[in-house]
Amino acid sequence: MKKLCLLIMAFILSLPSALANEGMWFLMHIERLNYRDMQKMGLQLTPDEIYSINNQSLKDAIVQFNGGCTASIISDSGLVLTNHHCGYNAIAELSTAEQNHLKNGFWADSLADEMKPESLYVRFFVRMDDVSKRILSLVNDTMSEKEREAIINKEIAKIEAENNEGGKYTVSVRSFYQGNEYYYFVYEDYNDVRLVGTPPENVGKYGGDTDNWEWPRHTGDFSLFRVYANKNGEPAEYSKNNVPLQSKYHLPVNIDGVHEDDFAMILGYPGRTNRWMPASGVEQNINYSYPAWVEGSKLGMDVMKKYMDQSEDVNLMYASKYAGVANYWKNRQGMIDALTAHKTVKTKRKTEKKFNKWANKKQNKAKYGDVISNINAYYDLTNEKSKQSNYLVSLLRTSKFSTLPFSLGQSLEYYATQNEAKKAEVLPKLEASIDASYKDFYLPLEKEMLAKQLGLYASKSNYPIPSIVSEIGKKNNNDFTSYVNDSFDKSIFTSKEQVEAFIKNPDVEALHKDPLYILSSQLLTKYREMPDNLVKPENDYQASYRLLVQGLRESGLSKIQYPDANSTLRLTYGKVRALPKDARNDANINNYTTLEGMINKYVPNDSEFDLDQRMLDMYETKDYGRYANEYGQLPVNFLTDNDITGGNSGSPVINGKGELIGLAFDGNIEAMAGDVIFDKDLQRTINVDIRYVLWLIDKYSNAKHIVDELTIINDK
Repeated sequence: MKKLCLLIMAFILSLPSALANEGMWFLMHIERLNYRDMQKMGLQLTPDEIYSINNQSLKDAIVQFNGGCTASIISDSGLVLTNHHCGYNAIAELSTAEQNHLKNGFWADSLADEMKPESLYVRFFVRMDDVSKRILSLVNDTMSEKEREAIINKEIAKIEAENNEGGKYTVSVRSFYQGNEYYYFVYEDYNDVRLVGTPPENVGKYGGDTDNWEWPRHTGDFSLFRVYANKNGEPAEYSKNNVPLQSKYHLPVNIDGVHEDDFAMILGYPGRTNRWMPASGVEQNINYSYPAWVEGSKLGMDVMKKYMDQSEDVNLMYASKYAGVANYWKNRQGMIDALTAHKTVKTKRKTEKKFNKWANKKQNKAKYGDVISNINAYYDLTNEKSKQSNYLVSLLRTSKFSTLPFSLGQSLEYYATQNEAKKAEVLPKLEASIDASYKDFYLPLEKEMLAKQLGLYASKSNYPIPSIVSEIGKKNNNDFTSYVNDSFDKSIFTSKEQVEAFIKNPDVEALHKDPLYILSSQLLTKYREMPDNLVKPENDYQASYRLLVQGLRESGLSKIQYPDANSTLRLTYGKVRALPKDARNDANINNYTTLEGMINKYVPNDSEFDLDQRMLDMYETKDYGRYANEYGQLPVNFLTDNDITGGNSGSPVINGKGELIGLAFDGNIEAMAGDVIFDKDLQRTINVDIRYVLWLIDKYSNAKHIVDELTIINDK
């Protein structure tokens, strides 16, 4: 066994340096797998200084931000740094047309001025451990996937209960390598998180959709929040008596600047990658899934934009939703182009051909022989379903009234069928749900959105769709305008007042006849359905995908050494690294951009490239203070070759000494296939330079009191 471990270590250490920057790694495995490589590249910390259970370490300064982004703790008083686009929804919620913090920016002058959005939390990582043997010892290859899942879920519940310390912690057991390994993660959640500051939207979102996923970039994509706790430093619901959290560890901030080949690591919560995805899955995405996603998203964006441009109130209501849809619209189109250009399907098919040859050797055939044929058969069966599902998902994601009537209607039906005592018990929760459901929407927009998305869905699906959508589409040549208008006129779900009236006199029969309830229930039933003809292929596919990953690792045919991302804390390391010189970038080397380049993009009154007079004046006077680089420029963004994906937004970029040098916010479109393949030549992470962040707070916004909270390192 010892000899085998030494051989494995020798293999890992012999991996070519070109692969060094690829991978999203568990913190608990750094010393075993990556530490020597990181040292050679410039890391000066010990493994315990990065991840320790018993002592403070870098991991104590990294938080998951509201379940979908990453952030870092940058002061001993719980100050949180994340992206502007991660805080976008909270900033919009706290804004009004009269006090538009999203548009104009906001900086709290004191703790008393910090603003609490309705729902916002950060999650601290406490520890993790391997429970693979415990879980996998309970299952075997004779079980169906459903049986296997039931047994695993039962054991997961036990593990989570054993480690939550009476509810103090949130515990999550997650599968890795497609169900071949399992680890549990212990977290502590803080729910009192308040807005401290944000630059104006024309800085935090500079370049808008045009520059999204593009380089050169000039975006001040950051915002600041603060974590509050009770007087004992424990998580607590919002209270005026809560105090800023005394941080266990916070990142010092280095303003010396970055240079080509400087070591850079990123810690964060990458959302999802599919590096192990079979060739047929990639092919399905390119030809069926992603084109439908792109078309449906673009339609939704066009409808929202039409009404957002007409009213600032409507713009605030939909700003966050629009930004989210737009981001993935461009991402999916970029994925189609990049995966096609990289010939990813062809490359993966070559590996799978080698795997199939290995799998059908005598000693492997019983276990692995049918893996590739089962996987390919499944994708052949589901291509059209995949396309239909993505048009449907676009509809459900962009149209409020495609989902609300059924989800709320289920609660109304439950209420209506209870006795008086039970009704009194559930009523407060139901009323709270109704209040939340009818906050911030614009009815004309929602009516047009539903009608147009239904029209697209009905016209593009070569697969069975809900009967009501099919019937109306055929009758009206896929024009759903009259149907939607009539349905809204007759439905109780179009206003809070009508739903409240239903509660006073509930009628289940009337509910079931409500036109929007009927439509919504059929759409969601279709979304959740598993057709009988896919039950066995689905089972065989899940088992075969797991065996494919297991076999690729066992055979050594895959160069991937790490599990796919799944919103668990990971570390990625690399260097500051330029792209080939770009004429659009005025910087001395194409690994950073400057305020001059930002000014060069300026277009007065443009929704994406406008700037205020103060920014223009400060550029003219070169009022950069201690934040200028050695050339007298103000750096804005910079590039590293770290391996990240969605969910890493807001992640700190940290130098070899463990000091904050920037925060990640985007990738480059040339490497858009990064969720499926890592391109060692083109893959880049686009980061906000911490000097630009501090300049915006200190000089541009006159909020130096916030900078004074930080631990600033300046060795120049």
